[in-house]
Amino acid sequence: MTDRPVVWSIVIPAFNEARRLPPYLREVIDYFEERGDRYEVIVVDDGSRDGTADRVREVAGDAPVRVIPLAGNEGKGAAVRHGMLAAVGAYRMFADADGATPIAELKRLEAALAGGADVAIGSRTVTDPGVAVIARSHRVVAGRLFNGLVARMGLPDVGDSQCGFKAFTARAAEAIFGKLRTRGFGFDVEVLMLARWHGFRVAEVGVNWIDKPGSKVGVLKTGPGMLWEIVRARVRMARR
Repeated sequence: MTDRPVVWSIVIPAFNEARRLPPYLREVIDYFEERGDRYEVIVVDDGSRDGTADRVREVAGDAPVRVIPLAGNEGKGAAVRHGMLAAVGAYRMFADADGATPIAELKRLEAALAGGADVAIGSRTVTDPGVAVIARSHRVVAGRLFNGLVARMGLPDVGDSQCGFKAFTARAAEAIFGKLRTRGFGFDVEVLMLARWHGFRVAEVGVNWIDKPGSKVGVLKTGPGMLWEIVRARVRMARR
C-alpha cells in the first residue's frame, strides 16, 4: 500500500499556531483518512515560539504529517513556498492554519482541477447558493478595497486573491513556486501573476468561509507592507 503515489499534498504555514492549528489538523487528517487516497500534510513552522511543532507532532501520531522547521520568521509566502517545493503529491494545496475554510471544501477545488484547471482558488466573492461567507463587516470592506487595487495591478478577473485555500497540479505548483519571491502576506497576488505568466488556467471557486479570531492580517498592521510587496511583484513581472 505504501508504494501508491501521493495524490494530495496539503501545505499549512504556521507561525505561533499551537492553539488554533491542532483542531484543523485533526479535521484534515480525518478527512483524508476517510477518503482513502494516499496523502501528506506538510506543516511549515515559520519560526514559532509557542511550541507549534510539538503540538503538531502530538496531534499527528502515525498520520503522514511532517514538520518543516524554519530557523526564523520568514513570512507566510516563504513558508508556503518551502512547503510546496517539498511536496510530492499529484495535486498540492495550501490552507490557512485557522481552518477558516473547512477542508471538505477541497472537493470544490478538486472538481475545477478535474475540469481542466491548473490552479483552483477558493473565493469569498463568487456567488454560489451552496456556500456561505461569515465575516466581520470591516473585513469585507477592506477585502473589496484590496481586491480593487489588485485588479488595477494586473488581475482584473480575480475577485478574491487572498483566500488562503488554493490548489494546484504538481506541474503548476513547481513552476509557480519555483519563481515566487514574495515572502510576506502579499504572496497570493504574485502566485496568480505567475500563473497567468505561465499560461496556466485559473478557476475561481466559491467556498464556505468563517472569520476566525486571532488573524495576523490587518488593514493597518499588514496592509501597507502587502501593497509594497505587490508593487514589487508587478515590477518583477514587467521585467519578465
